[in-house]
Amino acid sequence: MADSAGGAGTVTERLLDGLPAEAVLTDPDVLAAYARDHAGFCPAGAPAVVVLPRTVEQVQHVLRTATATRTPVVPQGARTGLSGAANATDGCIVLSLVRMDRILEISPVDRIAVVEPGVVNATLSRAVAEHGLFYPPDPSSWEECTIGGNIGTASGGLCCVKYGVTAEYVLGLDVVLADGRLVSTGRRTAKGVAGYDLTRLFVGSEGSLGVVVKAVLALRPEPPRSLALAAEFPTPEAACDAVCRIMAGDGGPGHTPALLELMDRTTLRAVNELTRMGLPETTEALLLAAFDTPDAAADLAAVAALCEAAGATEVVPAEDTAESELLLAARRSALVALERLGGATLIDDVCVPRSRLADLLKGVTAVADRTGLTIGVCAHAGDGNSHPVVCFDAADPGEAARAHAAFDEIMALGLELEGTITGEHGVGLLKKEWLARELGPVGLELHRGVKRVFDPLGLLNPGKLF
Repeated sequence: MADSAGGAGTVTERLLDGLPAEAVLTDPDVLAAYARDHAGFCPAGAPAVVVLPRTVEQVQHVLRTATATRTPVVPQGARTGLSGAANATDGCIVLSLVRMDRILEISPVDRIAVVEPGVVNATLSRAVAEHGLFYPPDPSSWEECTIGGNIGTASGGLCCVKYGVTAEYVLGLDVVLADGRLVSTGRRTAKGVAGYDLTRLFVGSEGSLGVVVKAVLALRPEPPRSLALAAEFPTPEAACDAVCRIMAGDGGPGHTPALLELMDRTTLRAVNELTRMGLPETTEALLLAAFDTPDAAADLAAVAALCEAAGATEVVPAEDTAESELLLAARRSALVALERLGGATLIDDVCVPRSRLADLLKGVTAVADRTGLTIGVCAHAGDGNSHPVVCFDAADPGEAARAHAAFDEIMALGLELEGTITGEHGVGLLKKEWLARELGPVGLELHRGVKRVFDPLGLLNPGKLF
């Protein structure tokens, strides 16, 4: 690609002026490996070059080169995303941040960690645990996904019902803007309200406003090891009734479990086939609840009673923390297990008010019946965030068309139920059209205006979000 804005040389040559050769990849097979994330059926282009910087200065050089040559830049983490947000565009620079993987500071007094974007979520969690601290956001891909990717997509996880999502733990950021300037946002203090909240603006922006090169993250004291129970229900709606009872309480304040997860019969069967865990396949829905409170056994007993009142056919508490961890491992494997059922999947990420979750699951069942497709549901039930997974044969054009129609019907249903098109996976390419519907014309215009302020040339992750 020729440089059209001052100075001769290809983009790759100009990148090599400020980067070590080992950080600049051009082999076609390697480029293809960096072309897409885990989302199916989202288009991906062929990048011109992949860059793996190790320093802030190297990231700045990449962005300055991109601006000078008018070359698009697609920031990437571990590519575990499920919306196509990290997919390459033709001729772009893929900017992979995985080698910027240092934990720069852990402060037990300030209860913060300062990290580079390539730090893996589980690595950070284990590191802070050595100090008696806890980083709550825990996406199912936590053993692979990076903090930078979590920030880019505003990831959630299993424990959000009690502890909240990524955005609530990002206190400050260092961000390289499209023209190579470095900006610091936010704070490292417990409180701070100076100026607009630019930090929150970057969280969930999917690399479209700038490239995160450092993050200040809030930590909490490490809680006790959690205890879990599994409750079987004759219908998903009965399980959702139990969720409402748990969150509202029984004539008093509701409960706050560390997690509250739901898997339907299709998901249970898939998980069993993958893990051989022997989960009950005769039940229509399995609800997992866990508490990390000082008296977790008492909390579980109260929740067990509420589950039975909602119609649970069996409630089985875990005997110890090891058994609890097995139940959680089963839930974490749900999406991977469902992907094995039909050869191809479309994964919805619809979040509705908890009080409407039963309506959503009932609607999903109707969509499955109407289309003749297998749709498995796993959900962060305590958040109202469900993941209906449409399984189908991609080689069958008719079945593929029905799958896409089913995906869209579920998205529409989520909006009808006063929900949102994405609770934690982000928009990327997969849900661009649906974001426009959710935002409305005025909201979309404001989003585009913000994008122009930060990226006037439209070089950062073009074509994503809107």
